Amino acid sequence: MDVLQSPTRFTSSAAKFAALRSHLRQHQLDAYLIPSADEHLNEYLPEAKQRRDWISGFTGSAGDLLVGLEQAWLLVDSRYHEQAEQQVDTKLIQVVKLGLEGEKTLDEILHDLATKADNPFRLGYAPHTLAMSQYRALYDKVEAAGVEFVPIAQNLVDQVRSQTPWVEQDPLPAIGESPLFLMPDALTGESVASKIERLRTQLNQQNVSFLPITKLDQIAWLLNLRGWDVAYNPVFIAYAIVSPDQVYLFTNLSRVDTEIQTSLQPLVRLMPYEAYSETLRSLVVNQSKCRVLLDPRHTTMGTRELLRSLNCKIMEGSNPTEGMKARKNDTEIAQMQQANLHASRAKTRTLKWIADRLGTGDRLTEADVAAAIEGFYAEEPGFRGLSFNTIAGSGGNSSIVHYGTPSSDVWLKSGDLLLLDSGAQYASGTTDDTRTIVVGEPTADQIERYTEVLKAHINCAMQKFPKGTTGAQLDGITRANLWHANLDYGHGTGHGVGAMLNVHEGPNGISKRVSEPLEPGMINSVEPGFYEPGWGGIRLENLYVVKDITPTPTSPDEKPKTLWYGLETLTYIPFENRLIDLNRLNPQQQEWLIAYNQAIVEKLSPTLTEAEVAWLQQACSIH
Repeated sequence: MDVLQSPTRFTSSAAKFAALRSHLRQHQLDAYLIPSADEHLNEYLPEAKQRRDWISGFTGSAGDLLVGLEQAWLLVDSRYHEQAEQQVDTKLIQVVKLGLEGEKTLDEILHDLATKADNPFRLGYAPHTLAMSQYRALYDKVEAAGVEFVPIAQNLVDQVRSQTPWVEQDPLPAIGESPLFLMPDALTGESVASKIERLRTQLNQQNVSFLPITKLDQIAWLLNLRGWDVAYNPVFIAYAIVSPDQVYLFTNLSRVDTEIQTSLQPLVRLMPYEAYSETLRSLVVNQSKCRVLLDPRHTTMGTRELLRSLNCKIMEGSNPTEGMKARKNDTEIAQMQQANLHASRAKTRTLKWIADRLGTGDRLTEADVAAAIEGFYAEEPGFRGLSFNTIAGSGGNSSIVHYGTPSSDVWLKSGDLLLLDSGAQYASGTTDDTRTIVVGEPTADQIERYTEVLKAHINCAMQKFPKGTTGAQLDGITRANLWHANLDYGHGTGHGVGAMLNVHEGPNGISKRVSEPLEPGMINSVEPGFYEPGWGGIRLENLYVVKDITPTPTSPDEKPKTLWYGLETLTYIPFENRLIDLNRLNPQQQEWLIAYNQAIVEKLSPTLTEAEVAWLQQACSIH
C-alpha cells in the first residue's frame, strides 16, 4: 500500500483536524481557509510553510483547503483530480474537482454554508497567506450572503503543529538559512544598479513613493542574488522595499557574506527579516504625500492591512519587476539556450538509456527512470539541481498530470505509455521539457492520440502572430485540431520560465486565462496533452523564446505597418517516432518536424558518442 494512503497517515490527519477545529471554536469561527500559498505567495513552498500539505496529506502545488467545524473541502483543478483522491482521506475531506459539471467552487460552498447559518458565517484566514486579488474575488461573491471574513494573525495550522504530539514528533523545520550567492553580470546581462534605475524610472512615471516586494523571484532577479530556501527554486526568503533613494532587503542576515554586502552597498540596505512590517509602516508614516504601489496578484492581505490605517495613498497595479524579469535580455537568452542544450542532451541520453535497457530485457521502474534523468542532468556542466520534482508516470500513472512520486514498485510494462516531465537548474538557466514514449509496440489508439497532440504542439510552435497577441489567443490555436478530434486537456498550454529562477513565472503564459501580450524575450513552454484515467496520458513540451520576425523593410524610409513575432526553439529532444502517423500531418507540419529533427541531430551530435549519434539519427528519422 502506498504510504500516502496508509491508515496511519489518515489517523494522523484526523487528529490534526480535530486539533484545528478546537482552535476554530476558540476563535468562534465557522470555517478556516488554508490556501496553497505561503507568506510570499510561493507555488513551491519551504517545508515549514507546507501547511495544507501537512494537515491534509495533499502535496500538489495548487489547491485550497476549507475546514469547517464538521466538514472539509479540498478544491483542486484538473491537474490534481486523480492525485487528490489518492492522497487524502475522502471520509475526512471532500475532494472538489474544479471544472467538472456539478462541482461547486469555493464561493458557492461558502454561499451555501452562510445561507444555512443562523448568524453571520465567520470565515477565518491568515492575512499573510492570501493575495489581495484572491481575497477580493472571494469577498465580492460571498459577503452579501452573510460571510464575515475574520483575519487571524497567528496561523492556526502553525498553532496545531506547535502542540503535542506534533511539536515533538514533527517540529517546524528551520527556514531561511541557505547561503546566498551572487549572479554575475556576465550571466544576468544587467547590473543591480541598472535594474534599480530602470525600476525607479517606472515608479517615478507613476509618481510612486514606495514599492513593497514580497515575491521571492522578483527580489532575486532585481538584486542578482540567489539562494536555496525553497526546493528546486533558487530563491531566498526575504522582503524588499524600494523607496526613492534606497532599497531595503529584509532577510536572515547571518547568511549574507562580506562579498554580497560589499556588492550591494550603497544601493541596498540590509535589515533583519522580522523588521519588514515595522520598517514599511515607519517609512510610510514619515513620508508626506506618500503613494504606495501594491500589486494585487503578488501582494498579500497582510501587507495591505499594514497600510490600512496610515495616511498614504494606495495605488494598485502590476509590479514593474514582473514584466522586466519576463523580457529576457540577449545575455539571458544566450544563457538559456546553453542551459536547455545541456538539458536536451541529458534527456536524449535518458531516452536512449531506457531504450537500451528495455531492449536487452531489463526491467525498469518509474523510480529508475527518475534517478537516471537526474544522473544525466548532473553530468552536464553547471548543474545546480532539478527545477522541479521529476514526473515519471507509467501506464495509468501517466494520466496524473503532476504525478510527482515516481515509484520503485511500478514497472514499465509492454503497452504502457511513459510520461517523463523533468527539468534542471544550471548556472546558465532553467529548463523544463516533457516527452512521452511507448514501451513495446504501440496501439492504433496511442498513435492516433499522440499524433494529434504532436500536431497541436507544432501548430503553436510554428505560429507567427502580430504584436499584441495574448497567450489566450495562442491557447485556442493550439487546441483547434484536438477539439476536432474530440480531445482536450485541462491545464494551460504553456507557462513562463525564469532565467536561473522559478520554472513557473509570469506574467506571460499560454492559456485561456492569460491576457498578457507575448513580447520578444519572453520564454514560454508549449505543452499540449491528453489524459484519460486508466488509459494513460500524453504531454509534449518544449521551451521557446518569443522573437521579432518582422520582415526587413525594402527601403530605409519604410516602416513596418505591423510587428510580427514567432517562437524560437530552445529544446532539442526527439519525439517518439513510433507514435507518429505522418499521414495525419499536413505538409507544413511535416516540414516543421523534419527541420526540427535535423536541428536536433546538428546541435547534439558534436558532443555525443558514435553509438549515441546512431541512435539519435534513428530516433529522428521519419517513417
